[in-house]
Amino acid sequence: MRYVRARLVRFLFTVWLGATVIFFVPRLSRSDPTDAIIGQLLSSGAGVENADAIIEAYKQRFGLDDSIWVQYGRYLANLFRFDNGYSVVEFPTTVDSLVLSALPWTLGLMGAAIVISFLVGNLTGTLLGWERTPRWVGRVLTVPLVFTALPAFMVGLLLINVFSYNFGWLPPTGAYDPSVDPGWSVAFALSVIEHAVLPVTAVVMVTMGGWALGMRGMMITTAGEEYVRLAEAKGLRSSRVLFNYQVRNAILPQITRLGITLGLIASGFVVIERVFNYPGIGMRLFRAVTRNDYPVIQGVAWYLVLGVALAVLVVDLIYPLIDPRISYRSDSD
Repeated sequence: MRYVRARLVRFLFTVWLGATVIFFVPRLSRSDPTDAIIGQLLSSGAGVENADAIIEAYKQRFGLDDSIWVQYGRYLANLFRFDNGYSVVEFPTTVDSLVLSALPWTLGLMGAAIVISFLVGNLTGTLLGWERTPRWVGRVLTVPLVFTALPAFMVGLLLINVFSYNFGWLPPTGAYDPSVDPGWSVAFALSVIEHAVLPVTAVVMVTMGGWALGMRGMMITTAGEEYVRLAEAKGLRSSRVLFNYQVRNAILPQITRLGITLGLIASGFVVIERVFNYPGIGMRLFRAVTRNDYPVIQGVAWYLVLGVALAVLVVDLIYPLIDPRISYRSDSD
């Protein structure tokens, strides 16, 4: 119970600290969302009468004319009720409705990409770090790791140019074909999968290298451990030594990283979603930042902090079950 209480306290502190940072960072900018709205209307050629009165009404409606500490207290109180307020730019749409409408797209896209990247990357790292892997296999497996050094948007644009514009095999942007009616149908599901192939591939290509290098380093470390040498001295099959002794111990730090990465799904890959015009959380956050929509920025960021904190909490609670060498008592003491 002491272990659980300590983790819960850390979880609550993380959420509070993250919410505080989220609240104050956007306000370090001298720009004002209401001024930005009027500026956008003027730049588009629209005439705005009584601009000062409109700005003042907006500030009163959203509480922007109150002191910063009053706004902060109201913000924390609303978070406890899971009420992130209204979007300034898309009023009267609520922030939670905007986030929840985009969340399924990001969960599906990034969830699939992270799981595939985790499996492929760790398998690659396992083979690169295993002493019995043929040399030519190791050379072939290092080729895809080159894409890890490339920016995500560059890989995305490369895939679009090759597979969409040159060969015409896959659609370049969007989440589904507009001519297909959204719903629970085979045609819609196939359209969603078809549009997700390129962004998922782009994410896997730029992230699998990190998993592979981490797993390779852990495999090299475990290869010299006494329990591995003892298993080999007993005459156990090489495959059993690999999976039961090396991979089982080398994968533990990767599982911790996977938990944190899954918590980051809510944020999506902003650049990837922007390049592929995908209607996920990343695109929603990008639009909110460009339009100084403080409530949406705060809402998306808070869901991100909450997701990461929950993922870390779950990993902390189940980690002693994954690794028998860790005990709740010794850690809490």
